Amino acid sequence: MLRKRFVVATASAAAGLALLSACSGGTEAAAPAVAPAAAVAGAGGNAPAAKGETKVAVAEAGDLGQVLVDKDGFTLYRFDKDAPKPPKSTCDGDCAKTWPPVLAEGDVKIEGVDQALVGELTRADGRKQVTVGGWALYRYVKDAKAGETKGQGVGSTWYAANAKGGKAGQAAKEAPAEQKADGATKLVASNVDGIGPAIVDQQGFTLYMFTKDKKNKQPTCNGDCAKTWPPVLAEGDVQLEGIAAKLLGTVKRADGATQVTVGGWPVYRYSKDANAGEANGHGVGGTWFVIEPAGCKSSAPVKQKAAQSGNAAPKKEEGAPAEAGGSEYGY
Repeated sequence: MLRKRFVVATASAAAGLALLSACSGGTEAAAPAVAPAAAVAGAGGNAPAAKGETKVAVAEAGDLGQVLVDKDGFTLYRFDKDAPKPPKSTCDGDCAKTWPPVLAEGDVKIEGVDQALVGELTRADGRKQVTVGGWALYRYVKDAKAGETKGQGVGSTWYAANAKGGKAGQAAKEAPAEQKADGATKLVASNVDGIGPAIVDQQGFTLYMFTKDKKNKQPTCNGDCAKTWPPVLAEGDVQLEGIAAKLLGTVKRADGATQVTVGGWPVYRYSKDANAGEANGHGVGGTWFVIEPAGCKSSAPVKQKAAQSGNAAPKKEEGAPAEAGGSEYGY
């Protein structure tokens, strides 16, 4: 346990984070932002942590529920490759530059967290790092302001920490990944380099939506199109990580298969993504886009190569079916 004095705040941390279910742009308007999480630092009339102090508080984060934040309202994360018993941090060197550890400096103020769950570990460099539930806590450098949660799901190993040190957004009784049924479809909220918030599958491959589809209607990408853009099928129980259950759905395809939908949009992979984390399909033909965890198209800038992909394809004849050719399919 921490050998430092604890200052436990009795007032609740009532300020909310930006609504995670809001789209960043594209097919649907983004929901208005709510009060920034920075307000948590002084919520309920409590003064922010003094300089030289460390503060761990709790705030609500939309569909993720409660998350831990620091004295400035920045989201705190945990790393799956660490260990809680005994507490151990495996994020050093360049990793720690991207994920700065929350250090136990001076008095550690606690707000909304059970004091018995708060502890510390000694890092490889000798510094003391704060733990909750045995899990080391970190910030994420790409969270530029309080209330952002860009680290949620990164690499399928980083997650916002909840008040007990668990993964925010997951049910407490959810079975560990290794205990889940084989062959099940899994959708994970992640961040893709150059894109931002995105949904990936269980192998880390980026998932897409097609703007010529319609919400909750039979998908229009069939035949050769479906070879280039394989549909994500509902196989076994569809598992979600960091995505609101209310957004999940299914729709019947023309061949009778059942395709997964998020926010009503059928979900696809792109055959030209050779490795996990690639997003070569974003913007192809001006109709294919990375799908965000909120169930809408990503508003990330489209690379010129993607926008022009397939322009050399034969011109589609008037009246030809949609999948007959053209840049919109990227083949």
